Amino acid sequence: MKYDITTNKVPEMPNLGKGTECIKLLLTQASKDMHEPLVPMLFPSLGAHISGAEFQYPDRSWKEMCGQMANLVGGSGCNKGQLTELTKAICRDFSLHDETEMKKLREWAKISNSKSKSKDGPVKPDTPIFLPPANTTSAGFLENAIALETAGGRTQLFNFPEVEMADQLCGSHKYMSHLLRNIYDMAQAGALRATANGVSGNPTLRACITLSGVPVTVRKFYKNELHNGTFGRMVFSYKPREATRSGHIPRRGEFADNFYQQLDTYMARLDMTKGRFIIRPLNKLIDRLAQDMATLADLVDDDVLWDVSKRSLVSAWKAGCILWVLNTQTWTKAMGELVEWLVYHDLWSKMQIFADMLKDGDVNIQETSKAGPKNMLDSLPNNFNEAQLEALRLESGKNKEGTKAQLRQWVHRKFIEYSAQTGLYSKTEAYLKGNS
Repeated sequence: MKYDITTNKVPEMPNLGKGTECIKLLLTQASKDMHEPLVPMLFPSLGAHISGAEFQYPDRSWKEMCGQMANLVGGSGCNKGQLTELTKAICRDFSLHDETEMKKLREWAKISNSKSKSKDGPVKPDTPIFLPPANTTSAGFLENAIALETAGGRTQLFNFPEVEMADQLCGSHKYMSHLLRNIYDMAQAGALRATANGVSGNPTLRACITLSGVPVTVRKFYKNELHNGTFGRMVFSYKPREATRSGHIPRRGEFADNFYQQLDTYMARLDMTKGRFIIRPLNKLIDRLAQDMATLADLVDDDVLWDVSKRSLVSAWKAGCILWVLNTQTWTKAMGELVEWLVYHDLWSKMQIFADMLKDGDVNIQETSKAGPKNMLDSLPNNFNEAQLEALRLESGKNKEGTKAQLRQWVHRKFIEYSAQTGLYSKTEAYLKGNS
């Protein structure tokens, strides 16, 4: 495994090499301290530009690029607002489209009101909005989903500067979890909708979402959603508090004309992508990372980590599909390195923010977690016996009954080997070399 997420140290993002030029271009408009936290947050906005295209996941299912959701987490005043600036830049074409559609709607409303008592009033036009405002209601979301489906299955993108704003979209926090899961799974709305023109509405929910929030608020928002699948579907990107206080004010970009000219070239590639695609190098990478996730889960003996890693793989795979399109449908090593980092950064962020709540069901929301998954094999000496692992498991809050099964799994994965002569387990050379 390339990254260690069992420590508080942020997994270092790889160099953005060949094939990641669009991401590098976007980062020129962000302050350097926000480069790593912002990269995972860019893909929902980029993915919302791809419609009419499907990509085959390694399990042979076909997936669209909608349903991507990511949450930026950091302290107050840490420059999270730069995400909104970049979203506006990426979605400049969305805003122009929406302005035209809203003009149609205003004209219809004006004429309709003047003929309110007449049966000959104009039919309300379909006005699909690509970038709805953050205060969109649940009824407005569903109505827009119908219009977007009529417009060819387009995706609506929401950017919530504060995580609590998502509740309004869902009607209330009670229904937030269900709606977010349906968006991720590209489910249908599941209900008919009565309109002035008759009964309509059971659209496929095509949406991408980005959210931002401070750790306390984010922990409170998700505290009841950690084990129902909502948590795993959301990508998290955490910016920890800096160790030292700096008087330097970070510099942002200027969003000059030449930046937009370059960006428009990449946006055109996304908009023109239609059809079905299989990206074999990406799928091979995801298969290998799935093995790494199993290895990681065995080292820490953590079923929750194992469960959420499966959707971290899907989210990173979707980012890989977008990178492939941006790079004129060509795969590179640097793109693979970035996809791998996205998997580990998501898991590291989740554990930094929620590890204590995942482990103990703790509803204390005042601090981010300081205790991520623990690599128990690293905590043991190179030569150890069963009793030492049993004691370590008890110390880590795990039951002693799982000791033998964990030892068998470690032997199976060739992390350790057993000596019947000494009765001791020893870390293998391959394991020690891989963790040196």
